Amino acid sequence: MAERLEIRAAFDAVGVRIDRYIPENVPELTRSAVQGLIEKGSVLVNGKAVSKSYKLNDGDILEIEPPEPVPTDARPEDIPLDIVYEDNDLLVVNKPKGMVVHPAQGNYKGTLVNALLFHCGGELSGINGVIRPGIVHRIDKYTSGLLIVAKNDAAHLGLSEQIKAHSFTREYEAVAVGVFRERSGTIDAPIGRSKADRKKMCVTAENSRNAVTHYEIIKQYREYAYLRLRLETGRTHQIRVHLSYMGHPVLGDDVYGKPYKGAEGQCLHARKIGFIHPRTGEYMEFTSELPEYFLSVLSKLERMQ
Repeated sequence: MAERLEIRAAFDAVGVRIDRYIPENVPELTRSAVQGLIEKGSVLVNGKAVSKSYKLNDGDILEIEPPEPVPTDARPEDIPLDIVYEDNDLLVVNKPKGMVVHPAQGNYKGTLVNALLFHCGGELSGINGVIRPGIVHRIDKYTSGLLIVAKNDAAHLGLSEQIKAHSFTREYEAVAVGVFRERSGTIDAPIGRSKADRKKMCVTAENSRNAVTHYEIIKQYREYAYLRLRLETGRTHQIRVHLSYMGHPVLGDDVYGKPYKGAEGQCLHARKIGFIHPRTGEYMEFTSELPEYFLSVLSKLERMQ
């Protein structure tokens, strides 16, 4: 049985509907999933069942019983993993460019989850369900670099809380199109689903969530910029959307920018990750070397100078 989660509602939760509050604090559970759990009696407030419209009070104790695993098409596959760190609670993986994180339509095999199921032998957190076991946060298929995986629900919840509190370090490096006016800055613009294309995200005030990205120029080339970026929030496609919004899309991003000859997908790498270990309380930080595709792009830009 999946481990029961416990959350104490803070003062800023007063008056917020429970089916809205839980997904904001446990991002792995969608609002519809939470509503289903509430209807089944799997969510208690101060030891009692409530309706999905229940509005929280300061100090309420929420007990959540995650859904039990169900059969899935995700199967263990013996795929090599670049594991940077591993213990009984979590592991940090260096994902290659082109690998999908979890199974989805069109990508049921060869994903990171398939590899993790084989490597961990089923010892992965169940909060995110059977399609995304252990996945605390994601990076895009064509983004390379570090991400953390939880082996149990307690670790998963502890890491998710750090992400929500913005104490989780996520630093990226990217090559963006154009010449930046400022050497560093902050992009503070809310992100939501695009009405024109539901597969894309965009900067919008409607049905959006706040999104903050900090950037600095490592080197400005004639037509491109080599950047370091730090996420304060972690919205879907956040860096790609924010840089495109500024008029400086990530090089090779054919969704929010234009394709780049010789590059498959965007030139974006999750370079550094840092977090407080949910069991030991120790701050841990890991860095990934730039992959060959990224170094090749930088080499071409140097020759173009």
